[in-house]
Amino acid sequence: MGAPDGIEFAGARLMLSSLLSVFSQDLAIDLGTANTCVYARGRGIVVNEPSIVAVNNVTGRIEAVGAEAKDMLGRTPGNITAIRPMRDGVIADFDAAEKMLAHFIRKAHRPGTFLRPRVIIGVPSEITQVERRAVRDSAMRAKASEVHLIEEAMAAAIGAGMPITEAAGNMVVDIGGGTTDIAVISLAGVVYGRSVRIAGNELDEAIILHARKVHNLLIGERTAEQIKINIGSAAEFETPLTMEVKGRHVSEGRPKTIVMNDTEIRRALADPVRAIVQAVHDALERIPPELSADIFDRGIILTGGGSQLKHLDRRLREDTGLPVQMAEDPLTSVVLGAGKMLSDFPLLRRICID
Repeated sequence: MGAPDGIEFAGARLMLSSLLSVFSQDLAIDLGTANTCVYARGRGIVVNEPSIVAVNNVTGRIEAVGAEAKDMLGRTPGNITAIRPMRDGVIADFDAAEKMLAHFIRKAHRPGTFLRPRVIIGVPSEITQVERRAVRDSAMRAKASEVHLIEEAMAAAIGAGMPITEAAGNMVVDIGGGTTDIAVISLAGVVYGRSVRIAGNELDEAIILHARKVHNLLIGERTAEQIKINIGSAAEFETPLTMEVKGRHVSEGRPKTIVMNDTEIRRALADPVRAIVQAVHDALERIPPELSADIFDRGIILTGGGSQLKHLDRRLREDTGLPVQMAEDPLTSVVLGAGKMLSDFPLLRRICID
């Protein structure tokens, strides 16, 4: 006696799905203001490059993307412009973002695959409908077959290994390049979510402004980032730090080298750091008491490249009185969390914001 038609049909669908998975490559993307990470199912992180595109102004052609384009920042001839398609976590230049996405998807795709990939993309918590559509349309034009959007803070919590499906409060603070996303998660849902458009890039800009205002020195983004990494902090060091900084003198117009110290950089960063700390305080004031008790026990998890500012965890610990710890891999928590969803579509359906 043969198998019922329904069982035969279900078996055929399963076989077809397995067959298609051989030829397709599902991807998870953290489309960040500063960096873009791409996770390929079964292979892990395959792309981790700056979100920068170098465009030829005469021909409109893309000259370079990612790390190669970043090397061109501040060094391009007049006919080439190095631009950042993302601003504050959302698309600012639609055409450049589409070309950048297409480049990274092509780079991530396994040789020999011919089907368009399914794509999961992390986006800021307070992204508008128009901004969502821009992200989705860019991915579809970049040859994705399906696009699912999830909040970056949710993805970061999953990537950091937090038990988001439990009936208990989990608090994550994801500090990227363009936004700081704060979320309190329980039962796979965001009880409180907020996106503040102050993050790593604001810290860099504060250092650039300080160098110009105090030292009459013009410095670029790359130099400001190195200053932040080397001597930037949210709280005092035990041993003072200094760094030689090269730039162009504002009035004299010639190259100049000065020495900066950690104290002046900490003062320069005071306002954006204070805004991030205040956003965490606001979140703690707005959540239900039961979840507050959970967070008091479990603490706050920090993720994102901006969270690596020295002593930021200590500053938050002192200001909130709560345990604060860094995720194991803060730079890739969002893309790792989105990547886990490629193998758990039932959970994806619960948390996606499509």
